Amino acid sequence: MTRTYSAWQRLSGLPLGLGRLLFSAGMVARVPYFGTVLPRVVGLRPGYCEVAAPKWWGVHNHLGTFHAIAACNLAEVAMGMLAEATVPATHRWIPRGMTVEYLAPGRSGLRAIAQLPEIPRFDGKVDLPVPVRLVDRGGTTVVTATITVLVSPKK
Repeated sequence: MTRTYSAWQRLSGLPLGLGRLLFSAGMVARVPYFGTVLPRVVGLRPGYCEVAAPKWWGVHNHLGTFHAIAACNLAEVAMGMLAEATVPATHRWIPRGMTVEYLAPGRSGLRAIAQLPEIPRFDGKVDLPVPVRLVDRGGTTVVTATITVLVSPKK
């Protein structure tokens, strides 16, 4: 189990959502660029992560909707936290590529849901495609992404 997932398990049960807020703030402190979308981790377990982000002027495009690159950033937050909860502490991971489809304008805050169909065995190097779906408040999927992660044993 990684330190990140262990921290989630300790903090997420605190009352009034305080633990989730603390965990999310710690995540942004560790990876400052994630802070551009004001992410809040909603759910985390091996093979699954859900992250919410509000629609605020810092993520607007010229149309006043959720900017495409801000959506990619949110997808990467969800993938990264999923990887931290899934990849064994004996291994490391790094993104290798991302494919994205923009399906509808993001007119509200978004939730990024990263979910693996099954957790693979981590023997040697593994290319792990992580599907991520971004939905608006009404449940409409506005972006889909697949982020391929290289997982390899630590040296």
